[in-house]
Amino acid sequence: MNLAERLQSVRKRRGLTQKDLAFHSGVSLSLIRKLEQGEREDTRLETLRKLAKSLQVSTSDLIIRPEPGEITSGEWESIRDALLGLNGRPDEMPTAAGVAGAVEAAEVLFTDNRFDELGELLPALLRDVLALGDGERQLRSRGVHLAAHLLIMARQFAAAEIALRRALDDAPGRFEEAAIINTRCWLLMRQGDLAGTLDLAVRWADEVEPRVSRATPEELATWGGLLLRVSTAASRNNEPGESADALRFAQAAAVALRIEWAPPSDPLREFGPVAVATRRAENYMIEDRPDRVLELAAKIPRSGFRARASSRNRHRLDVAKANMRLHRYADSFEILKEVRVTSPEWIDKQPMARDILGQIVAKRRTLTSDMRELADFIHLEY
Repeated sequence: MNLAERLQSVRKRRGLTQKDLAFHSGVSLSLIRKLEQGEREDTRLETLRKLAKSLQVSTSDLIIRPEPGEITSGEWESIRDALLGLNGRPDEMPTAAGVAGAVEAAEVLFTDNRFDELGELLPALLRDVLALGDGERQLRSRGVHLAAHLLIMARQFAAAEIALRRALDDAPGRFEEAAIINTRCWLLMRQGDLAGTLDLAVRWADEVEPRVSRATPEELATWGGLLLRVSTAASRNNEPGESADALRFAQAAAVALRIEWAPPSDPLREFGPVAVATRRAENYMIEDRPDRVLELAAKIPRSGFRARASSRNRHRLDVAKANMRLHRYADSFEILKEVRVTSPEWIDKQPMARDILGQIVAKRRTLTSDMRELADFIHLEY
């Protein structure tokens, strides 16, 4: 079934007309008609969630997942080839100390959202990383895992699958394995597989669950990070009870940890009280409760994030979206401009930013020069 057939079938099974579904879901009747006629296949996850909630099914029941794609841009071919070992071996065998320093520097590029620079560096770095012997499995896994992060960010899903498999093969312990599984959950969610994300995150969260009173910081961060994946996937999949339970346990881990911390096994991902608070705000936005998003955001300290980190930017987009929903268009646009200034390479890859700006533009009769410039920068379609 495609989306048109599936939506129509579920609606009829529930005894609803298109007009009934529009009334209960808040989705326009014209959009529902277009979806059922097959004129729209690219509707937002937010819209699918509203329809699924009204039809009393999970969001994943309405999502039509595309087949895994191949490399979609020539600029990523060299990274894919490096992962497959097609770039040859370095003329001079690298040292573990030299590669470790290079990987650490490359991770800083990712956390600073300097993706273009990282993309140029990765083919050579991966060639050196993969040339290391079996005695350096941890370093090999760490370098390839970094590549997976960038590939998922760029929506190069087929290449990301290769990277995650290679990273998992070399993972030296359970903490490193759990970190890679957490990234795999991110990949599955970006591909629209909410049920798969939930299943994988729940299984691994159960597997690494520590005794909180005696847990080490690494145990708390690993378990808490997986619980955040559970909460977000469950919220998107119309499973609020499971989402709330996971967030409650994550809060307990964060309180025990007390600080924002990136464990050695997962240096690109921080966990702590701020991470839990921003995920709670994200869930509120998924549930279409913009007032709660702004109420919670006002209590979250700006200093709790790494400078220009993706987690902070993602939270700021939630705040921008909440402002837009409450018709505070000027405030919403100012946040988009702020994120563009701090992380231009990040916002350029965010469909959510385009969606927010598109809705702001639709509400205005004329655009300011700043709005036109930002629309061009993030490739907002006409």
